[in-house]
Amino acid sequence: MNTILWASQILLALAFLYSGINKSILSEQQLIARGQTGVVGYSPAAIHLIGVAEILGSIGIIVPCWTGILPWLTPVAACCFAVIMLLAAPIHYRLKEPRNVATNMTLLVLSLFVAFGRFFD
Repeated sequence: MNTILWASQILLALAFLYSGINKSILSEQQLIARGQTGVVGYSPAAIHLIGVAEILGSIGIIVPCWTGILPWLTPVAACCFAVIMLLAAPIHYRLKEPRNVATNMTLLVLSLFVAFGRFFD
């Protein structure tokens, strides 16, 4: 079970790190061109804030559990990722993007799996 949790954590970290870096350095138009359409209508500051939060979450989902320092932060980061996905899915649904909704739901399930797995570890 620990191996599956670690694989899920790494997958989540990579997905959100990629997304966070893009949101931190690219404009709204560049993000939309790359398929990150959920940023439509948000201010550049809000987009960058979300990007920074995703980068920090990527660190938080790996480092505390790995080092054993404040390991409770790992399931908290997973819960935060789940909240982000719960907020993102309706946006993509309204934009008629079933593939992005499916991605959001997959990341939501992985996030919840890690959160429960690490809370009760």
